[in-house]
Formats: sequence, C-alpha cells, structure tokens
Amino acid sequence: MSAIRFDQATLKFAGAARPAVERVSCDVEGGRLVVILGPSGCGKTTLLKMVNRLYEPTSGTIYVNGQDIRELKATALRQQIGYVIQQSGLFPHMTVAQNVSVVPKLLGWGRARVQARVDELLDLVRLPPLEYRDRYPAQLSGGQQQRVGVARALAGDPQVILMDEPFGAIDAITRTSLQDEILRLQRQLKKTILFVSHDVEEALRLADRILILRAGQIVQYDTPFNILTQPADQFVYDLMGADDMVRQLGLLRVETAMVDAPADFRNGSEPTITPQDNLREALSLILRTGAPRLTVTANGTTVGVLTLEHIRDSASVGKAP
Repeated sequence: MSAIRFDQATLKFAGAARPAVERVSCDVEGGRLVVILGPSGCGKTTLLKMVNRLYEPTSGTIYVNGQDIRELKATALRQQIGYVIQQSGLFPHMTVAQNVSVVPKLLGWGRARVQARVDELLDLVRLPPLEYRDRYPAQLSGGQQQRVGVARALAGDPQVILMDEPFGAIDAITRTSLQDEILRLQRQLKKTILFVSHDVEEALRLADRILILRAGQIVQYDTPFNILTQPADQFVYDLMGADDMVRQLGLLRVETAMVDAPADFRNGSEPTITPQDNLREALSLILRTGAPRLTVTANGTTVGVLTLEHIRDSASVGKAP
C-alpha cells in the first residue's frame, strides 16, 4: 500500500501564468525515502507543502495512508505528519525538551510518557538528554538544532515525515554527518520520508527513489541507479551529471547494484561489504583482493553478492535520449 499517493495533483497560485505543480501522479511506498529534486522554482517545496495542506491543491487528490487528506481537519493531519525545515524552526523561547514535546502534548500524552519520549528521541539523535534537555536553541550549533528538529518531527511517532531542504543551511562537514544520521535512523525506523533537495549528491546518497521535477511536472521518478543509467531526457542527464562515473560510484550504495545471493550460496573466503557501503569502496576492495565477487552482509546475514560486472554495469551510463 502506498503511504502517499498523488493523483493528478495540481496547484496554480492566483495570478500565476502557469501552475506551480501540474498533474503530478505517483505513489510513495511505505518505508521509502523519496528525494524531490530539481532546479529552483520547479515546485519541489510547493508539492511537499501540499501533503500537509499548507497549500491546498487547485485540483487532483492527495492520499496519506489511503485517506484523502481533504477528509481530515488540517490540524489533525499535521499532527500525524512530521515536518522538518531548513532552519530547524525551533521555538527560541522553549527548551530542547519543550520543543520536542510539542506534538505529544497536543496529542494528550501524560507527563511521564512525554518525558520518556523526549529522552528516548534525544538519545536517538545522539544528544544526551542530561546535557541537552534544558538548553535553548540559541545554545546549540546549527547541526545540533537540526537534530532537535528531527527529534521533534519524530515525537508523535508519525509514519510520514516531510523534510524541506533540512541541511541546506549547514556547512558541508556537518551536512554529511547529518545525512549519515538520517540513513541510520531510516534503517532503524523505516519511516516514509519526502525529502526536498537541490543537491544531486545528497539525493543520490539518501534516496531510495528520486522524483525529478521541471516546471511543476514529473520528468522522471525512479531509483538513483536507474535515473543515472537510464535518464529520461537530456535535462535529467545534465542535472544528474550522469557522465561522471567516478562520482557515481562514490555516491551509489552497494544495495543499488548487488543481486540476491543464489539459494545454494555458500560464502567461502570472499571479502564482505555492507549494503550501505558505496560502490567505489566495493571496487577498491575487489581490485585490492582480486576476489571474483563480494559477499554483501547485514547484521551477520548474507543479503546479496556483488561482482565487478555489476559495478561495471552501474557505471555504464547510456547516452542521454
């Protein structure tokens, strides 16, 4: 079942020459991280804000967990959807704990449950509660504020989270660290995340699927691997920098190119790698060891195999249409 479904979703602002979002139709599978990517002004943030009804569609329908969002009160809808924005959006007059507890309190949780949830989430985003619970946003770094923003979005345990360029105002080193945290949390929690970005490398690094917009319309919606190897048109090819093979290998995860292990597979002395490692690391390991293939393992269990041919295929980008 789709966690989010867009059915001909369209929004045209009053006085605008053309729709900001036009006839968008696609399904977002539950537990997936989908990055909405495209140039400035293409409708990325507008589409995101239509999901929690910060913008109302002019026509078409949006479903969350199978329900037409117009059938819910906007406040009730927003309480079940996490939301993270670029500048964290923390209330400056509230402590970290008070910021994180906003939604649980609105949902009527008891005091003990709220406190336990706050501490649980601060631990989850690696901000020790005893150290950070009573701080104010001004006493935090930009990266720490964004971690609190993520914790607040998770507080009511929503299945759907919207993230609007959450790391856009963060320095490159901190941004990479926060991207790692999102991948770690996603592997652990399996939320459905719509993530707006203008950064191609960020999209390739994070996404299970990438939705590319141009002038409010979907140009391509597919896996990072397929978008790189089978770009829909010259626009997608140029946007993704699809002719830079070394860059691709460093950004694509092993899981995008591996294949399932055969039923009779027995791992001998082959080197191992994880699904979250990148293909450049995998290529280096194959070349360094001379192994014919790598065993892909997760939590001690074999989940696939990867050969030089698989890596070569992933780097063999076709020409733009």
